[in-house]
Amino acid sequence: METAFFKTPLGTAKIVGDENGIAIISVQDEGESSTMIPEVLQECVMQLESYFEGKRNDFSIKLNPKGTDFQQKVWKALVEIPYGKTRTYLEQSKVLGDVKAIRAVASANGKNPLWIVVPCHRVIGTDGSLTGYAGGLWRKKWLLEHENLNAQQRLF
Repeated sequence: METAFFKTPLGTAKIVGDENGIAIISVQDEGESSTMIPEVLQECVMQLESYFEGKRNDFSIKLNPKGTDFQQKVWKALVEIPYGKTRTYLEQSKVLGDVKAIRAVASANGKNPLWIVVPCHRVIGTDGSLTGYAGGLWRKKWLLEHENLNAQQRLF
């Protein structure tokens, strides 16, 4: 597995992957950018940079996250939430076919290893509150505002 670090408006992103796909994208408050980005990670870095520049709203990189079958199912459903939109945990549970699975869905969201690319930041509380985000609620708020701002700008 190869690893690269690069600066984003929300901290330093860490990307881990190989020829089978990207396994981890995480964020940390501090860290230096890599001086060399391994070839297998370059497309991921470019797509994330485009996202932060407001030029990209979906990703076409090969993913290879590690998780249980249920987690994989939850993460796949997260990718289907449109850019600039949100779903509640209840709505996400319904999409997955079990309204009683709200806590399990929330737990799987919290274990999402692919920051931004698998958009768990788009899942909110039933009352519209920003709940449960491993990267910090301030990052979730920033990401949702970033996506809504770009969605509004495309209208004009």
